[in-house]
Amino acid sequence: MTRASRLILIEKLVRENAITSQEDLLMLMEGAGMKCTQATLSRDLRQMGISRGFDGRGGYRYMLPGKEDKASELLPGTETEAITGMTWAKGLLLINTPPGYASAVAIKIDRARRYEIAGTVAGDDTILLIPRDNLSNEAIEECLSTIFQSNTLTKK
Repeated sequence: MTRASRLILIEKLVRENAITSQEDLLMLMEGAGMKCTQATLSRDLRQMGISRGFDGRGGYRYMLPGKEDKASELLPGTETEAITGMTWAKGLLLINTPPGYASAVAIKIDRARRYEIAGTVAGDDTILLIPRDNLSNEAIEECLSTIFQSNTLTKK
């Protein structure tokens, strides 16, 4: 599996499980058919901004960054309504939004701090998303789905 696939799996496992140690995470990854070393996992966690935090029950667990993200409060209706279309062109992704919402959507994407996305540039109703090299369009779209917790992103 590719590095992008490994990062997506790590994020999914951390989101869906109460993981208290890297050893637990490595075991869950192996159960999903992905093997990696502890050193690689440690680098991935650091790069993704995943850290251990208080779980509210007297213990600690790994948590995804951005829990304090308020950009979604600026978006119209549900978050997926803020993306009205997507168009790929020469490895770049143009994302369309209702007028005035591109900045809020771009902030949400940028604050997710995903490895797959180098950055965004927002106008009034259009965002230019710049993916990292050697990633498929599908990997980027899956990344966006993960950010917005939905598989209903529309393609143009």
